[in-house]
Amino acid sequence: MHLTRRRFAQGLAATAAVGTLGRAGAQPTNRETAHAHSGLQELASKIREREISSVELTQYLIDRIEKRDEALNAVVVRNFERALDAARAADEALAAGRDLGPLHGIPMTVKESFDVTGLETTWGIPAAAGKNVATGDAVVVERLQQAGAHILGKTNVPLLLADTQSYNAIYGTTNNPWNVERTPGGSSGGAGAALAAGFTPLEAGSDIGGSIRNPAHFCGVYGHKPTWGVVPMRGHTPPGAAAVPQDADLAVVGPLARSAEDLAFAFELLAGPDILHSPGWKLDLPAPRAASLSELRIAVWPTDEVAPVSDEMAGRVLDVADRLAKLGAKVSDTARPSFDPAHHQKTYMALLNAIVGTTPATNIGYRVWMAEHAQRGALRVAWQEFFDEWDLVLCPSSATEGFPHDQSPIFSRTLAIDDRRVPYFQQIFWAGLATLCYLPSTFFPTGPSSSGMPIGLQAIGPAYGDRTTLEFARLVAEPLGGFTPPPDYAAE
Repeated sequence: MHLTRRRFAQGLAATAAVGTLGRAGAQPTNRETAHAHSGLQELASKIREREISSVELTQYLIDRIEKRDEALNAVVVRNFERALDAARAADEALAAGRDLGPLHGIPMTVKESFDVTGLETTWGIPAAAGKNVATGDAVVVERLQQAGAHILGKTNVPLLLADTQSYNAIYGTTNNPWNVERTPGGSSGGAGAALAAGFTPLEAGSDIGGSIRNPAHFCGVYGHKPTWGVVPMRGHTPPGAAAVPQDADLAVVGPLARSAEDLAFAFELLAGPDILHSPGWKLDLPAPRAASLSELRIAVWPTDEVAPVSDEMAGRVLDVADRLAKLGAKVSDTARPSFDPAHHQKTYMALLNAIVGTTPATNIGYRVWMAEHAQRGALRVAWQEFFDEWDLVLCPSSATEGFPHDQSPIFSRTLAIDDRRVPYFQQIFWAGLATLCYLPSTFFPTGPSSSGMPIGLQAIGPAYGDRTTLEFARLVAEPLGGFTPPPDYAAE
């Protein structure tokens, strides 16, 4: 092992609290709260064993949303009547001896940007309000429903999904359940807030610049950015765009949950080819590289001069790395892929702007795109060679904890990191480490910051190594404690 014993005072003070946040601290104290924060598979088992009915669980979550969401504004599109109809049908099916699937009777929410038949899909665009009613379901929604789930509603997003906060002119601002004066992240911010608050046992989000990972970090839950192309994106398209079975470059869709087990379970339900690919290939992901933490080889990347993070964030990475080393993992904070991080970031931003650019200055022509794509090819090889020797990269996904709401003009914003201010989107570097070269990243909570806000980290793995990153998140939950409900939402 080679691990530099650097320490940051804030990180040490905060991480001393991590050990007090074991699983016992997350256990609810009454039956209703158990419904709010119970695991996805636990709830499915209770329905199947008839300990609770789907109608009871669905009505409970509806009541909880109606009572508690006013302060958060997370579930902005509500589908309650149809959800209750689906719950009654699930209970009737169970009584008749029919099993609807592994999520039989489970109510849940999805990000507003997914098409759900009969509901609006606006992506926060005011001109789409009241006009873009979906006539079909996104593949992700379809697969969840085929597994037996039903959709309670949809959760809030920023305009065009293009922010690390979640607010728009149609639905307003979503607040963080740990501190309503702070953002829950974006663009799957409503998803992260709804999960943490106990409004839903599962969420579906999307990610091109950390849009699953940042809300998971800010809200203290789990999230998985899959290997690109593994989960179909059809039906996750902005208003006016055709919902064709063809994924946009860089972008992915994936689950958010309150445990690593539920995250992996949901991922397996969602993964697999769409209609253009299903005649010729099937998904066959490799098994996890290790069955215990002591078998893993982990490279630690706590900060970088391209995008420095707060001392507390960097300190948390190093503290978790120390814990892993003590548990027998091979850990290094000097191992890196053989590329210049600044070059990696430049290539990522060029290809990202080609997808999300809103002005001629950010768009690029085809020849330029192909040149950047070739650069990406070389970077993919560098990552592949790195993962021949190492199993995971442990690093932040954001420069800070969840920060106060800031709705000033987006391109003039700055972000406060300790005693300095940096460009608002500089921190997207950490999302790009996994996004540019199509790598999977699983995000997991590690406990509170010194201010009491959640801090989480991402584990990046080799392309198609989703099961390795997901299994790592499961293994590391025991020493770190896993999900803990926000204090104001831990009881009725």
